[in-house]
Amino acid sequence: MRTLQTQLERFGEQHLEGALRLSRQAGWPHRLEDWRMALSLSDGVAAVDGAGEVVGTVFVTPFKTDAATINMVIVDEAMRGQGLGRKLMDAAFRLAGNRPLRLIATAEGLPLYEKLGFRGTGTIRQHQGVVGEIPSPAGVEPASLADVPAIIALDRAACDADRERLIVSLAIAGTFAVLRRNGRIEAFAAVRSFGRGEVIGPVVAPTLQDAKTLVAHSIAERSGRFLRVDTADHGLADWLTGQGLAHVGGGIAMARPLQPRATPAVTTFALANQAFG
Repeated sequence: MRTLQTQLERFGEQHLEGALRLSRQAGWPHRLEDWRMALSLSDGVAAVDGAGEVVGTVFVTPFKTDAATINMVIVDEAMRGQGLGRKLMDAAFRLAGNRPLRLIATAEGLPLYEKLGFRGTGTIRQHQGVVGEIPSPAGVEPASLADVPAIIALDRAACDADRERLIVSLAIAGTFAVLRRNGRIEAFAAVRSFGRGEVIGPVVAPTLQDAKTLVAHSIAERSGRFLRVDTADHGLADWLTGQGLAHVGGGIAMARPLQPRATPAVTTFALANQAFG
């Protein structure tokens, strides 16, 4: 452990290389492009030591006035146990204002988040691997630009937050596939480059079978590639294992404060990733 004076700075492009070093140290798969996308959607804070080295990060990704996620929380392993994580979280609270907050906790971060008033809402399972060949299911269509408003509306219904900026960014960075019935989009899935390969998510659908159909479509188009799915399960996890996507970890979904809501008509079966929810 090293004890150094640090200062908190508004996260900018100049901090990206240092943040990438921290995420590699933590065993995260993020590329510089993944950090840059997160920054484009978020406000962030970097902890910087006297030599100008980034030794901690935190991002807040706001979803209009509905909610925000806290993510990219990393403290240099040599700086842990000195209260830097708490300082970064306090900075995140200031950035978030009065928005309800969500995050995905690692085992290491869970005690701190519980002390700060976050409560668990579910378990996230990370599945990944190189997929084999499977038949492409019928009925899945590529989404067009004209479909984006309907996708945004479905996502809002599933996650109880207006994530328009995120959905538009995903449409630019990757592709969407949809299930359309009677001229209406009833389910969707996004795929984009991330980490070691590509990530499938979010996947929003009214039924487990629809979610499986969308994920199967993405797998069928990407035989031999490395894919990742962060799932809130709802029955999808065991099926993913059967498709060659092994369970390799995950986290605890948390919220502050807990907000009861009616059961939505559609469900988020897979996240955009653990940072965005």
